[in-house]
Amino acid sequence: MLGFAIVGCGMIARFHARALAEVPGAQLRAVVSRTQANADAMVRELNLTCDTATDLGAVLKRPDIDVVIVTTPSGAHLEPAVAAANAGKHVVVEKPLEITLDRCDRIIDACDRNRVKLCTIFPSRFGDANVELKQAIAAGRFGRLTLGETTCKWWRPQSYYDQGGWKGTLALDGGGALMNQAIHNVDLLLWMMGPVSHIFGITAMLAHERIEVEDTAVACLRFRNGALGVIQATTSVWPGLPKTIAIHGDRGTVVVEQDDLVRWEFHPESPADQEIRRRFAQKSGASGGASNPAAISHVGHARQLTDFVEAIQTGRAPLVDGREGRRAVEVILGIYEANRSGRLVAL
Repeated sequence: MLGFAIVGCGMIARFHARALAEVPGAQLRAVVSRTQANADAMVRELNLTCDTATDLGAVLKRPDIDVVIVTTPSGAHLEPAVAAANAGKHVVVEKPLEITLDRCDRIIDACDRNRVKLCTIFPSRFGDANVELKQAIAAGRFGRLTLGETTCKWWRPQSYYDQGGWKGTLALDGGGALMNQAIHNVDLLLWMMGPVSHIFGITAMLAHERIEVEDTAVACLRFRNGALGVIQATTSVWPGLPKTIAIHGDRGTVVVEQDDLVRWEFHPESPADQEIRRRFAQKSGASGGASNPAAISHVGHARQLTDFVEAIQTGRAPLVDGREGRRAVEVILGIYEANRSGRLVAL
């Protein structure tokens, strides 16, 4: 049984706590917050039986803590992650891994030096439709990949930014609709299409006030395999639409909306295609946070944390390690640089 501690007691920490309750071989043993009241509130709200603490250093000395989950604000992931790695604990970091490449690299380096495992949370990779799509790409069903598209047309009211303190700030959010919300889409696009060679992008703040980051962004990509890509990311589109990813090639098209498969077409057709369409025919209709950040499911978190526990137990690498987490940050920062410079950015 692996003992877990969660550092940071905001909204996303609650998803991790619920997910851990469904992970074989995992037990939540401590939650850590800068303020005792926040830790107590989380334990009370979720009816947890774990300890609470305000001193991370003391928790890291505990031999019954094997894994630390970092759910602090995005620009404050580095310090607790490195401290955990230096204490010999395995590390889970909520997306984004960090908000600059230097800070990402420092986390990765600390985990490498201390020979502990690191994963970045991207639960969309564990959705059934996305796994099926990835397998079709690996099998060459698309022929030549030609175009990858992803949209995250979400809505956040002004109160979302006003109440969070750190949300919408460059220092702790690191960016807006791209870095905070659509980074899941960016990660999926890279997972499906491969690495990016060139980026052009434009960002704007159109529907909100008193924030330092974008609420609307579009980007065009060239992948190293020659295919092109498009990213749309917003928190400015009312009432908020389900996120999508679409992969196209000269032999096939697949479209996933939220976690639902809405289009699956290949030439030539295989005997399994009709069964796949039948299996995914019943749409779940989940909002996935399109207008309410608390509406996401914790199932993807549970699946990813299960993979991480198995990686620790067997000695293999987790499916989404720190370097995978870094890739999405690099592309998003490339979009920001393209917007600043007005030029095509080469990665």
